[in-house]
Amino acid sequence: MTHDHDPVLRPTETQISQALNPPAGRIGGDLVVETLAGLGASTVFGLPGQHALGVIDALRRSDLRYVGLRVENNAGFAADAYGRITGEAAPLLLSTGPGALTSLAALQEAAAASAPVLAISSQVPTAGLGGGRHGYLHELPDQAASFRGVVKSVHVVRAPSQIPSAIAAAWKSALTAPHGPVWVEIPQDVLLAQARLPVVTGVDATPEDLPPRPELTAVAAHLLSNAVRPAVIAGGGVVRADASGKLRQLAERLQAPVVTTPGGKGAFPWTHPLSLQSWLEDRYTTEFLQDADVLLVVGSGLGELSSNYHTFRPKGRVIQIEADLGKLESNHPALGIHADARPALQALLETVSRREDPTARERVRDLLARVRERIAAQDLTLEQRVLASVRRALPAGSPSFWDMTILAYWAWSAFDAGGPNRMHSAQGAGGLGYGFPAALGAAVADPTRPVLAVSGDGGALYSVAELATARQHDLNVTWLIVDDGGYGILREYLTDTFGRTTQAATELTRPDYVALAESFGVPAVRTTPEALESDLAKSLATPGPGVVVLPAVLRMFAPTHLD
Repeated sequence: MTHDHDPVLRPTETQISQALNPPAGRIGGDLVVETLAGLGASTVFGLPGQHALGVIDALRRSDLRYVGLRVENNAGFAADAYGRITGEAAPLLLSTGPGALTSLAALQEAAAASAPVLAISSQVPTAGLGGGRHGYLHELPDQAASFRGVVKSVHVVRAPSQIPSAIAAAWKSALTAPHGPVWVEIPQDVLLAQARLPVVTGVDATPEDLPPRPELTAVAAHLLSNAVRPAVIAGGGVVRADASGKLRQLAERLQAPVVTTPGGKGAFPWTHPLSLQSWLEDRYTTEFLQDADVLLVVGSGLGELSSNYHTFRPKGRVIQIEADLGKLESNHPALGIHADARPALQALLETVSRREDPTARERVRDLLARVRERIAAQDLTLEQRVLASVRRALPAGSPSFWDMTILAYWAWSAFDAGGPNRMHSAQGAGGLGYGFPAALGAAVADPTRPVLAVSGDGGALYSVAELATARQHDLNVTWLIVDDGGYGILREYLTDTFGRTTQAATELTRPDYVALAESFGVPAVRTTPEALESDLAKSLATPGPGVVVLPAVLRMFAPTHLD
């Protein structure tokens, strides 16, 4: 039996000489930064730590840009946003034990939102692995075990020669659909050990494709082509796959109305005649989607927020395209197609028949009118005015990052993201403190456009330390803090559930945010609902960081679930 082999690229004499005579003084940490650079990374986020000094020292000998934040969780949020904006795996450098564990909430959000984050953590020296034998500072019995239930994959290194391959495998995992955070663990002594390997110059870590099975797309195309009332739910998978253009083509060919989930904001043009916008927390929208005889769900698991808190009960056939295998049919029976959104939509575009439906756009207009009438009847003028002011002040093309606050909950339903990959929130895992540090990561990714962060005063207290980061790196981020005196949404939840709030839990003593920002050297202004648009626009137009504080008590719209 004979085998054909790919031709072997033989190294040149210069390459051989360089490999045999690597620069002196290199250590395991150099293998880390060389591998990252070889994979195409240009920026790393993180914090230094005792066991991670080998990597921090190696950064001096590399061209990688290091952006240090003040809290590991915030560094994780910044890396998350950098990954979302660039589509690259964002390196996050962490130290052992407490430093690593502090990043867990951020990595959970990255996992829920499919953001590619490459977390590289130090570990105690190899002699101390196993826990408790040597009493090292920061020691855990099994550090990697703390992350296995959160990240997409775990890669453990125990010798210098393992570093390039482990990081390359993690990089590939992070960028293979569905994107997600990954974890690499390297002991202190391995990072400090003399590097005898040649300089890492190029690494192949090409992500694997995830195409659909053709027999499944053939059935899906048949169902959609022959549907009477097709509709589409577009989730974050459409945005992550850069498939918004293909979604629009398919919707127009099928004349199928499209609604976007909170994670899929911007996946479909807001003012398109087939756009149902994002009013998923609305009983009229729920009824509309239930009435579809064929419902195409792309890049969404139809979780709590995307199913009107699990009140959605589809009556027709459901076709679900999802890159995360565990989400296929996890909430509703469907024709499940395990695939990345982009190749799956392309396959449907090549096989569906064009439909004519003169009533589709009229039904969309009627639904949106009913939604507007319902909101208008609830005396929520202030909330709508504030959200509209934010939209007008935010330049076209600028991204926005929203913390878990009442204005963000409004934005999930009522805010025009302005395009794909431009509105991001912590709706995946739902932790506080996301908005501002994530906006900093986006500003690092693209310094040519101002970035907006939105927080409540409760969430802002998670992130105030990063005002120092914003100033140190002169990042173009404007931070809008809506100050309502506490955890506003939890105040509403407690009152709605029990008739009263627990004031010790929801009412907060907080700083003068204007004075606090100015103490960091960050310009700040206290505004009003009437002046918000002009104050926000001015801050966004001014290079560098800025803070706008809006004292206001906002309310949520009334519950909109089906009975």
